[in-house]
Amino acid sequence: MRKLFLGCMLLMPFSVMAEEQCPAFLDYELPKLHADETVNLCDVAAGKPLLIVNTASHCGYTRQFEGLESLHQQYKDKGLMVVGFASNDFNQEAKTEEEANRVCRENFGVTFTMIAPSFVTGQRANPVFQEINKQSQQPSWNFSKYVVDAEGNVVAAFPSKVEPDSKEMQQAIESVL
Repeated sequence: MRKLFLGCMLLMPFSVMAEEQCPAFLDYELPKLHADETVNLCDVAAGKPLLIVNTASHCGYTRQFEGLESLHQQYKDKGLMVVGFASNDFNQEAKTEEEANRVCRENFGVTFTMIAPSFVTGQRANPVFQEINKQSQQPSWNFSKYVVDAEGNVVAAFPSKVEPDSKEMQQAIESVL
């Protein structure tokens, strides 16, 4: 019993330390798409790698929602969290959150976390994309994809034309798992 208690005491600082390791740019209450709830990525993804994507409902690349959902299903049990950030930076997002939600959820079966529309480029970019843009390159179009390791480092960036099921995307994701 004494060894078990000592073992628990030794592990406690590591779990507290792991919570503190969440990168500051993820520690924001972000409104979920078409919901009255928010999500703090530190609460749900601390210590996990991320695939972050800026999305738009009326873009020629919108069909990539299917591939992103497939990646989510394939890698969620291995720790990957896929997060979509709806954005109208390129004037192709739905006029309402309800419509954007319908497009991704009903038309493409998206179950991964979707964030309500926000800016992803320029000085008005949300805090997550401000950091991504510093570490990498800001999106030049919808469906730019960023693989972020568990420490918050962007390890790979992919433009819209790179499909979610591409070999390059798979390799980048597997490198952070």
